[in-house]
Amino acid sequence: MALNTELLNIPPHDNKKDGIKLYENIRSIFFLCKNRLNNSVNYYFGLVVCIFMLADYQLFAQHTLIKGIYQGENLYVQNPFGPDGVGFCVTKVLVNGQATSDAINSSAFEVDLEVFNFKFGDSLNIDIHHKKGCKPIILNIADINPKSNFNILSISYDKKTSKLNWTSKDEISSLPFIVEQFRWRKWVKVAEVQGKGTPGQHSYSAKVIPHSGKNRFRVKQIDYSKKPRYSQEIIYRSLSPLISFSPAKPKSIISFSDTTNFEIFDFYGQLLKKGRAKLVNISKLKKGDYFLNYDNSTGMFHKK
Repeated sequence: MALNTELLNIPPHDNKKDGIKLYENIRSIFFLCKNRLNNSVNYYFGLVVCIFMLADYQLFAQHTLIKGIYQGENLYVQNPFGPDGVGFCVTKVLVNGQATSDAINSSAFEVDLEVFNFKFGDSLNIDIHHKKGCKPIILNIADINPKSNFNILSISYDKKTSKLNWTSKDEISSLPFIVEQFRWRKWVKVAEVQGKGTPGQHSYSAKVIPHSGKNRFRVKQIDYSKKPRYSQEIIYRSLSPLISFSPAKPKSIISFSDTTNFEIFDFYGQLLKKGRAKLVNISKLKKGDYFLNYDNSTGMFHKK
């Protein structure tokens, strides 16, 4: 799986750990105020004000969480004023749990990721603390979104191992390679292999099952843009005999001449059953006509 960048606004104190942290912060400010309030007349009033100010800030602050991949670029944040018009929205920035030293008290600031000595492709978890009622905007979020980029040096099918093998280079994000086979007049996903996501040369393999006749295979990646990036196709010709099925009007069992992948659809195009077998139990299907995909063929049958 379905790796992607996430932006979430969540209250920071929604579990036991955060509750303990809130208590510790309130206790700290309690003693801080106690040490600084020397005027006996305003002592208790000031103390109560200090506690409620902290509690209000902690309970109603928010986080913007950003997950992505380091690709050599820093982040740029648009930082509006706070909801009361005093000060700016962002109060703190954490990168993979470490506080940054960036100057955040301005209408826009840069989150310097280079200082953390990340390697290309490292995972990023950026936690931007901000006040409730305002929201910072990440101006270049695409720069840390996983991107699909690869060059296939070779791709082949190994008959002995029944595996599709390929070698790739110039990857920049650890995205899955999706292996597809063309059958039943469409490309069908048959395997998935996680990519390394680094620029070096990498070799991969995936178990595939050829059908009779001409087989077409390819691999692809899909990044945050939802636009697939494909390898070249490879063709393998199998000498296995064509598979047939019977009877044409089954009551409970469809029998194939050999084990095969199959799909059963109703007349509305709804997929009802799929798998790989030599015998398929259809006793639970209603009487009527159905479409059947199997081997590299398509057909129809009438359920009695």
